[in-house]
Amino acid sequence: MIKVYNRRTKGYEVENVAGGKFLNALYGTVPGKMGLELLVKRKFYSYVSGVFCDSRKSAGLIKKFINSYNIDVSECQDEVGSFQTFNEFFIRKMKPHMRPYDNEPGKLLSPGDGRMYAWKDIEINKLVQVKGISYSLRDLLRDDSLASRYEGGILVILRLCPLDYHRFHFIDGGTCSKTVKIKGHYYSVNPAALRQVARLYCQNKREYSVFKSDNFGDVLYIEVGATSVGSIIQTYIPDQRVLRGDEKGYFKFGGSTLIMLLEKGAANIDDEILEQTEAGFETRVLAGEVIGSKK
Repeated sequence: MIKVYNRRTKGYEVENVAGGKFLNALYGTVPGKMGLELLVKRKFYSYVSGVFCDSRKSAGLIKKFINSYNIDVSECQDEVGSFQTFNEFFIRKMKPHMRPYDNEPGKLLSPGDGRMYAWKDIEINKLVQVKGISYSLRDLLRDDSLASRYEGGILVILRLCPLDYHRFHFIDGGTCSKTVKIKGHYYSVNPAALRQVARLYCQNKREYSVFKSDNFGDVLYIEVGATSVGSIIQTYIPDQRVLRGDEKGYFKFGGSTLIMLLEKGAANIDDEILEQTEAGFETRVLAGEVIGSKK
């Protein structure tokens, strides 16, 4: 059972986990772990899943998915009937007013929908995966020089579930570098997997880029692939100026994770999110929601 903090109600909600029993068996039993290592973590499994979700045969899953996870389709920019494949629905766009990005320069905003952990004054060699398991930013990036720039800074981890809006955005105006891609496995990013697989983010497929923002310095974006994520799609143009709230990219089908790092002194994170992180709970946030402020 995964409990997530709701900022609006000041209470906790139990997450409706897609394939929860399957994930628990996969990561928590001996036969499941054998299947995980032999098949599920590998590219072929996620590739086949992605191909199906891009086919017209997958369209029949859309209504069932909406009903199972109580998705509010009134937020969608397009009518549900216009989607010809499951992935077309999965990467749906929102009506602009549903995910507004405030232009006030001092506000630090969430890059997407999901469940958020955040830490300040980080040690780059001891980033928290879950309690008792850590990893190194150097291992994650494979770039010691870049990693060292974020010592003492802020780490934000945004976990996207299959039922979430899967497009992610720029938190400020500025320019973004070319994406660096690192090959890897396709472990789930569900907490059940994070508790069982050491250095999971460092083992999975991932991409990163440096966003030179107007108000928060050089922000490091890292997108992590996961089981059944057919692709991480970057839609921005490198080194071309973007505005706050402009789309950076999207994940195709599957749960995914967006990691964001800010340099020391760039911002303050909302105390409520920090407190919930310290207590071991993720905080539910939406794209454009205020998560902190300029220091």
